[in-house]
Amino acid sequence: MKPSRSAATPAADAPATRLMWIDADRTFYAGLLGVPSVRSLGAFTVYASLEAPVRVCLPDEQWQQCALAVVPPFLPHRVQCEGRLIGVLLIEPETLALDRLPDFLRSGQGALHEPVLLERIRATYARLRDAGSTADLSTANFDLTLWGECLPRRVLEPRIQAVVDAIKRDPRGRFSADDCAASVQLSSWRFLHLFKTELGVPFRNFRSWKRARSLLHYVTREASLVNIALEAGYPDSTHFSHSIRQVFGLKPKDIFAGSRKLAVYGERPVKESPPRRT
Repeated sequence: MKPSRSAATPAADAPATRLMWIDADRTFYAGLLGVPSVRSLGAFTVYASLEAPVRVCLPDEQWQQCALAVVPPFLPHRVQCEGRLIGVLLIEPETLALDRLPDFLRSGQGALHEPVLLERIRATYARLRDAGSTADLSTANFDLTLWGECLPRRVLEPRIQAVVDAIKRDPRGRFSADDCAASVQLSSWRFLHLFKTELGVPFRNFRSWKRARSLLHYVTREASLVNIALEAGYPDSTHFSHSIRQVFGLKPKDIFAGSRKLAVYGERPVKESPPRRT
C-alpha cells in the first residue's frame, strides 16, 4: 500500500518537517505537542525525542525526563516537550499478541532506555520527511522498520473480531452494544462480557477511542468544527469537544491550529460508510 497524498502535502522543494503517517493499526506523528492536560489514549503510546527531551508524568508519580517513554493503553498521563517537534507512535492493542511483545512494550510504563528503538524512530521520521507520499509503507513494513521484525498478530474470538473490524472500518458509525450483540447472535450481557475479556477494555471505551482517533484524518481539513464533529460521528459539538479533550488533552480547535503545516500520509478515512445504526 502506497500512502496517498493529502491536500496538506507540501511542494516537492519544501519537505514537511511536521508530518503524520496513519492507517487503521498504526500512527506515526512528528509535530507540535501543544500544552495538553491529562490525556488517555487507547493505544500503546511511545513518545520520542526528536529535538529535545520529553517529560512524562504517570498517575501518582513524579515527572520523568527522558528521550523515550512508553504509556500503556487508556492510562491517563501528562506529557511535555521543550522542542518544537516530538515523535509519537500509536500502536493499536487489538492488533498485537500481547504475550509475545517485547517486555518494555508489554509491561513498561514511563521512561525507557532503548537507544536502538530511539534511533529507528528518528530514522523513520527522516525517511518520511524526505520521501513524503512516495514512501512505500504498510503496517508490516512500518513494524519491520521500527522493531526489526513484524509484531505478532493477535487472534480474537471470531464474533468479537467481526465487531472490532466493523468499528475500525467505520469509526464514525453509531454502533450500540445491543446492535453489535445482535449482529453476532449474542445477548447484550454476554457480548459485553466477552468483549472485555478478549480486549481487556469495555466496549464503550474501545468505541470512544476509535471515534476520537478518527479525528486525526481530519486535522488538515478546512471546514468548521461543527461540520467535522458531525462527519466524525459525534451528535453535537459539545460532545465532540468534551470527548476529544478527554482523549488527547487538547481542545479540538487547538489540535487543528497546531496541524496547519502538517503533512498527512497513509490511508484516508472511508468516503462512503454503511448505514449508521441509531
